[in-house]
Amino acid sequence: MRHARGLRRHPLLRSVALGVVAVLSFSVAGGAAAFTRLQGNINTAQTDHLLGERPAEVDPDPNDPSSGRPVNILVMGTDSREGNRSIAADEIDGERSDTTILVHISADRERIELISIPRDSMVAVPECERSDGTVAPARSRTMFNESFAAGGRNGSTTDAAACTQKTVEQLTGVYVHHFVVVDMSGFIEMVDALGGIPMCIEQDMYSRKARLDIQAGKQVFDGETALAFARARTGQGLGDGSDTGRIGRQQELLAATAREVLSANLLTDVPELLRFLDAATRSLTVSSDLSRLTDMSGLAFSLRNVPSGNIAFMTVPFGADPVDPNRVVWTHEAADLWDRVANDRPIIEPEPEPQTQAPAGEGDDAPEAPDEDSSTTDEREQVRPGVDAFTADDKTTVCG
Repeated sequence: MRHARGLRRHPLLRSVALGVVAVLSFSVAGGAAAFTRLQGNINTAQTDHLLGERPAEVDPDPNDPSSGRPVNILVMGTDSREGNRSIAADEIDGERSDTTILVHISADRERIELISIPRDSMVAVPECERSDGTVAPARSRTMFNESFAAGGRNGSTTDAAACTQKTVEQLTGVYVHHFVVVDMSGFIEMVDALGGIPMCIEQDMYSRKARLDIQAGKQVFDGETALAFARARTGQGLGDGSDTGRIGRQQELLAATAREVLSANLLTDVPELLRFLDAATRSLTVSSDLSRLTDMSGLAFSLRNVPSGNIAFMTVPFGADPVDPNRVVWTHEAADLWDRVANDRPIIEPEPEPQTQAPAGEGDDAPEAPDEDSSTTDEREQVRPGVDAFTADDKTTVCG
């Protein structure tokens, strides 16, 4: 795996924490009204009764009484909302999840790891009970995002999220503590509340289906353009049209959004802050045990001092499906990745400490000088097949 470069802090989580703290710090009357409104925006979902048998949860280190518990949060972005023309109509009914990311927060609050799951992964989806008493049958081989679609075929986002969570837990052996479903049309309002997202586009992009038409160079995306950029798969300048190519653009947009949230000085402009938080909270359906603003801000605030270089975006290791080249299957490296997450071990190996070598010719044990065309382990990029890792600082919006 490639070593992730340094990140001074996690701007998105830091902004959430400070933003909620700011709301709670308003005058008593104004703060209470703002808090009540924001809390009321969040849709709460109770899903424990729908999850069935689950993996074991990692306990705190008994030798470290100050250690907390690792936290795994499944984030799903839905791509269908009635009446929103910015979401392309492609003759598929119901909600689907185009974006699924497992966020792992280490027990010592020293690492944050975000793992994208390709929606085109061919996997086994278990039987899923729905809250209305109906059942989505198990499927031994289907696209990963069918778990969300099948679970929510009755129109329930709660049931869709529960089926996706159950599928992830059974595929990975990772205990998922919370889930968050983000209404991607609500993402439009969040971007617009920020005044747009600066992006650097390397080439012209056009997708009729996603209603995307942008030129190369420096751009400031409004909400609809940002969503189209995140959703587009096929068209000019969009690569091979694969879901995995789209994941890269989504991660880039997420990193740019995080930087913009932090740099927008929202905390000094109360009306703009409330506008942004209002849009953000109206976009969320959250598992019941993470539904209070105080719980969200408390978790985010605990991450304010995450060390440099310990935050990474990754994608599940994958290869082409031998049956259908338009789909992917997880490679054997995925098992190691999920084992690390399940047992709260870093998914990126720490960079080795530089070794000091004695000057050539001093002593019998002096190391030989390397050949001119050879390179040390530190100089070579270490990449496992199908895996790439980067931090938000690795993605820049500066053109030229």
